[in-house]
Amino acid sequence: MSQFQRISLVHYHELGLKGHNRTAFEKRLMYNVRTLLEDAPVEKVTRISGRVLVMYAPDADADEVFETVDLLTRVPGVARVSCGFVCDRELDTMYRAADLALREAEPFSTWKVVARRSHTDFPIDSMEMNQLVGAYLCERHPDKKVLMKHPDVEVHVEVVQGHSYLYAHSVPGVGGLPVGTAGKVVCLLSSGIDSPVAMWRMARRGATCIGVHFSGRPQTASTSEYLVDDIAHVLERFGGIARVYVVPFGNYQREIAGSVPPALRIIIYRRLMMRIAERIARKVGAKALVTGESLGQVASQTLDNLAATNASVDMQIFRPLIGSDKVEIIADAQKLGTFDISSTPAADCCTLFMPRSPETHAKIPEVEAAEATLPIERWMDEIMDSLELHEYRCPSSYKSVKCDEKGDVRADDAAVAQ
Repeated sequence: MSQFQRISLVHYHELGLKGHNRTAFEKRLMYNVRTLLEDAPVEKVTRISGRVLVMYAPDADADEVFETVDLLTRVPGVARVSCGFVCDRELDTMYRAADLALREAEPFSTWKVVARRSHTDFPIDSMEMNQLVGAYLCERHPDKKVLMKHPDVEVHVEVVQGHSYLYAHSVPGVGGLPVGTAGKVVCLLSSGIDSPVAMWRMARRGATCIGVHFSGRPQTASTSEYLVDDIAHVLERFGGIARVYVVPFGNYQREIAGSVPPALRIIIYRRLMMRIAERIARKVGAKALVTGESLGQVASQTLDNLAATNASVDMQIFRPLIGSDKVEIIADAQKLGTFDISSTPAADCCTLFMPRSPETHAKIPEVEAAEATLPIERWMDEIMDSLELHEYRCPSSYKSVKCDEKGDVRADDAAVAQ
């Protein structure tokens, strides 16, 4: 165990560009971080000099800290996480903390010191601290080279009122905006590769994501539902999902398959799904629907077919993957940690009653004519009554966050979901 208390400094970039509402974004990020680290060996989460400071428990070891850092880098709104130590403002102590921070940044070949004094009550200015700490580290690391432009590692020494913070090891984050700052969206979530990535991209833009999974049950097994639950638990780690509604959809697909021209089945399946997702969105106060569609990837994702799907609802539809190819989407799924789950074979509503030759250029009047004989409204009422709800830990399940008298962030209001 280190003689110094371990810390992480959570840096954000895009939040810093905000105007008068910047404080609200910072509060939300800090609350999200604090909530997601409830089970981590963390003593305190607070703000310091335009960053979020995470102070670890005195008995936290390096492995626990780096595991926590891995989680922090996945939290939307986090641009970078730096690992280091807090110590007294005494030079010999600062030297040793700087040396320890630099050693934890291995491997590296070049380095430099970046010192900053935030309070003039400390007698040594930033320039002199650069020289003093740099001289000490040169003695301790004679095989490494000091490089002032673009070194492998920067050793940061920050002196603030009462304490010094020293860090070198820094890990990039996912960036974006804190979940809970951009309203709610309803995402059509399958057990496949694409839709979890689409949800993740929306969460990175600050949206609170609510999933809707259309299961082939009772015409298929429940395998896809278990996989979606596994995917949701991956997204839950960084607060990327609030809940999932499961829709037993198999019987309705069977009815559609027996009533409409085979070539139009997929379009009419999708139109009914969109209508259900829109009704759920209005129920929970969401402002948009999200799908994992990519232009031209499969038959239902041509421009004509997407237009036919869009025409079934009034709500705006976001397609974050529309211009991405499969290789890019797979890379994101691997980074996210859902690829292996999504690669598990599972029969779901997307593969149920598939026609041999689906229409690729559907005409909306023909689709509406084929759909006119179906009891859509009755089906929608039945489906809404049969929804199965699964909830997940999501800090943005709270409407807002406020600071108390001590400056600590707390949740305000009950859970968002209706």
